[in-house]
Amino acid sequence: MKLEQLTLASFTVLADGLNNPKGLSFAPDGNLYITEAGTGGDGPSIPSPSGQGSLLFGTTGAVSKVENDTIKRILTGLPSLAFPDGTGAAGPHDIKFDTTGKPYVLVGYAANPGLRHSTLGDTDLGKIITPDFETNSWTTVVDIANYELTHNPDGGDVVSNPLAFLIDGDKIVVVDPGANDLLSVGTDGSHLETIAVFPQQLVMNPIFPGSNSQNFDRGHVPPPSADRNATPSQITIQSVPTGVAKGPDGADYVSIFTGFPFPESGAKIYRVDADGQLSVFADGFTQLIDLAFDTQGNLYVLQHMNQSGWKGKLDGSLIKITPDGTFITVLSGDGLETPSALTIGPDNALYVINRGGNPGKGQVIRIENPRSV
Repeated sequence: MKLEQLTLASFTVLADGLNNPKGLSFAPDGNLYITEAGTGGDGPSIPSPSGQGSLLFGTTGAVSKVENDTIKRILTGLPSLAFPDGTGAAGPHDIKFDTTGKPYVLVGYAANPGLRHSTLGDTDLGKIITPDFETNSWTTVVDIANYELTHNPDGGDVVSNPLAFLIDGDKIVVVDPGANDLLSVGTDGSHLETIAVFPQQLVMNPIFPGSNSQNFDRGHVPPPSADRNATPSQITIQSVPTGVAKGPDGADYVSIFTGFPFPESGAKIYRVDADGQLSVFADGFTQLIDLAFDTQGNLYVLQHMNQSGWKGKLDGSLIKITPDGTFITVLSGDGLETPSALTIGPDNALYVINRGGNPGKGQVIRIENPRSV
């Protein structure tokens, strides 16, 4: 039987004023690195898949480093797409390090890959790169977005927006919420292939936005008016996978955000075994955005928002699932707003990106030793 508990937790702000931070990771040197998707720019534009305007290209993406309680951008000039006001950004989405300390950065895209080269030119949007922080340069490892263009594993709309990844030995495992799939590729860029495709989800008696709804993510979802007058008894929505973590059992665990209209309690966590077979590990969540295991086998999951995004309530939650299946809410609201990623530090504290979709307002917070009540 699943029990529910609550903890008392507070946090410390380690970094503030970040531009659409999306991912964070500790390097073997013990320092924390953060990817900022940037604010686009004044370059060429492509239409947003949501039909709500154009995304402008720029080179405002960056990687920042927290060292000795100070934060500094150590890699700049990375590609970025965003609306003119800097929202809806796609750019540097995640960063990980291999056992030798070599960094890898995943760059998002959030659009049709067919428009990328023809409109934006030679850009690393939708790719994995390896940066050199000393020379402010990078090398391309593999083109994730092009795989969606040439393979389209889920057979749906051709859209790619790689968001998160992990490194498992000489293999990289990537989750692409635009393509609804989980991919595997060698750290040298070889053998790019599909591990699993996440199925569409049937929603009974869906609730759609009304006239007072908030357009919380116009870069990636339909406008609130799209289904305002629709009253179907059931609809089918996309899964939209957002995060991936390696479990103690060796399987991959993937968080699901769900597609529009983002049904509350409709998000789940999939377990993906070595053969790519899917099973539901846990469900009943809302808009999951990331997850991570600690060394004791506890799984921490992050809700981007606790209610359907169009309701305009920014509060998110950090939830712990113990090995025996107990759910513990570590932090809900109380300053936790639209979080976008988490990691567990070498000190066993929880590090979370807060206000992840806000240009100039993103934070990294540290949650230490929450107490159960």
